[in-house]
Amino acid sequence: MIQYILECIAFQLMFLIIYDLFLKRETFFQWNRVYLIGTFVLSLILPWLKIEAFKTAVSSEYFVYPEYLWGMDMSEGVVVAPENASSFDLSATEVVFYVGVVIAALLFTYKLYQINRLKRQGEIRYFKDFTRVVVRNSNMAFSFFRSIFLGDQVLEKEHKSIIQHELVHIEQRHSWDLLFFELMRIVGWFNPLVYVYQNRVSELHEFIADAKVAKTHKAEQYQLLLSQVFQTQHISFINQFFKSSLIKKRIVMLQKSKSKRVWQLKYLLLVPTLIGIMVYTSCETEANSGNKIFELKEMPEEVNVKGNLSEKIEMLEEMVIVGYSDAPSSIKFIPEELVVEVPMPLTKGEVLFSSIEKAPVFPGCAGVEDSRTCFSNKIRKHIGKNFRYPEKAQEKGIQGRVNVMFTIQEDGNVGNVRMRGPNKLLEDEVARIISLLPQMTAGENKGEKVRVTYTLPITFKLQ
Repeated sequence: MIQYILECIAFQLMFLIIYDLFLKRETFFQWNRVYLIGTFVLSLILPWLKIEAFKTAVSSEYFVYPEYLWGMDMSEGVVVAPENASSFDLSATEVVFYVGVVIAALLFTYKLYQINRLKRQGEIRYFKDFTRVVVRNSNMAFSFFRSIFLGDQVLEKEHKSIIQHELVHIEQRHSWDLLFFELMRIVGWFNPLVYVYQNRVSELHEFIADAKVAKTHKAEQYQLLLSQVFQTQHISFINQFFKSSLIKKRIVMLQKSKSKRVWQLKYLLLVPTLIGIMVYTSCETEANSGNKIFELKEMPEEVNVKGNLSEKIEMLEEMVIVGYSDAPSSIKFIPEELVVEVPMPLTKGEVLFSSIEKAPVFPGCAGVEDSRTCFSNKIRKHIGKNFRYPEKAQEKGIQGRVNVMFTIQEDGNVGNVRMRGPNKLLEDEVARIISLLPQMTAGENKGEKVRVTYTLPITFKLQ
C-alpha cells in the first residue's frame, strides 16, 4: 500500500508540473478544469494499470535460468502466520493514518456545521435557480451548491454582479469539484498535493465565473468590484467571491488576452507522460527482488549439476540476480560452464511438475480443465487448513522461509520429502503438513505413470 501511495503522489506531481509550467497561464479554463480533475483520478487508477504489451518489454541481453537449475516449480509461495495473531493488530503507521483520517473527517464535519449554522441564522429567500441567504453583520459572499450567502453589509448595487458570478458556480456544479477534493483530503490527509490540486481547481472556478460575468458587464467596473477587500470565511470547499489571496490573480486573468487555439496542443504533453507512466506500472516489478517465480528457458547444454538441490539454490542466490514478482526471474549473464555442487539430485525417473505432460490430479480436481492450477490451489488450501505455528518457534521469534520438495509417486502417494529452512522447528512443521497430503492420481509422461517432483516455499511470519 505504501508503494501505491508513493506512486500516486509521484504521478500527481508530474501532472501538476505540466500544468504549472505549460497550462496554468492559458485562458482555456474549462480544459484546465477537466485536466486537473481527470489527472487526479488517473493518478489513483494508473498504479493498478498493467499493459501486457509493456509487461513483456525486457531487454534481449538478459538470459533466464531454467526451472531445473533452481528447483522452484511453483506459482507462488505460502505465507504462514501464528493462529493467535489478531487480524485487528495495527502497526504504528496504520494507527497514525487512521488517527489522521478521523481528525480530517472531524474538520470536514465542522466546516459543514459552520455553513449550516450560517444558513440557520441568516435570512433565507428562495428563487427559481438558487436560494439566497443574507448573513447578519457580515460582508461575506460565497456559494455552496444552490445556496448563495451574502452579508447584509454588502452594498446592494453589487448584489447583481455577485449573484451572477455565484450562479455560474451553481450552473457548472463547482461545489461538487471542491467536495470531491475535500473527501480526498480526508483519505489522503498526509498528501500535500491534494491541497495543491484543490487550490488550483478553486482558482479555475473563479476564472471561469469571472470570464462569463465580464462578458455582460463592463470589465473596468467588475475589476473595481474585485479590487475591494471583503470579509471572507476560510472554508475550503465553498466558492468565495471575495477571497483576498485570489483577487490579484483574477484581475490579471480578466486583463489577459484570450489564448490562441493552437496552444491547446500543449495538452498533448499528457500523451507521452501517460505512456511513460504505463510502461513504468507495467514493468516496474522487474526491479523488485521480492517473491521469485522462475520460468523454464533454453540453457547451454554445458551446465553440469552434481549433488544436492538445496545447496544449489543457496549458491545461485549468491549470484547477481534481477528478480521480480509474478514474472520470470532474470540474470545479467550465464557462464558457458557452471558447476553446482548438490547432494540431492532428481533421481532417475523423476520429472518436474512444470515439465510433466499430464500433471498429477489432486482429489477434487478430476475433470477440471486446468488441473495444474487446481493442484497448486489445493496444495495451498491444504497448508492453510493444517498448519500450526510451532509454539517454541513463536517464543524464540523464529521465522523465515522453508523450501520443500516432495514427490508424487506412481501410486499417487507422497514421498521423498526434502526441505531446507532456517530452523528445524519450522522444517518439522512443514514435514508434518506434507505428511497429511492425501493420495492423488499419479502424473503421466508418454502414457506412463512417473514420479513427479513439486517444489514449494512456505514462509513462516510472526505478526
